[in-house]
Amino acid sequence: MAVYVDDMQRPAKVGRFNAVWSHLLADTDDELHAFAARLGLKRAWHQHPGTPLSHYDVTESKRRQAIRLGAVQIGYLSRESLDLLRRKRAEHRVGAAVQNGGADD
Repeated sequence: MAVYVDDMQRPAKVGRFNAVWSHLLADTDDELHAFAARLGLKRAWHQHPGTPLSHYDVTESKRRQAIRLGAVQIGYLSRESLDLLRRKRAEHRVGAAVQNGGADD
């Protein structure tokens, strides 16, 4: 289990923040929220909760802080990033099937 930060580094104005943005991701939402709290991110900033696309957007300074705290650097749309998304999608399908009593099998 790990927490990841990508290198999207897309310039954008979000609210009052005109910054360069990347994504903070993790294998599980529990890990993601715990790490985000260490970075001082608000839970309300979490995007796509309960889905394979779950993440927080982070500014460049938070991205660098995440790396210092142990987040694994991955490329935006890199093999590592796509592999993480595939794993999360597969786990999400399994979880949905279990929740539906195996009806999706």
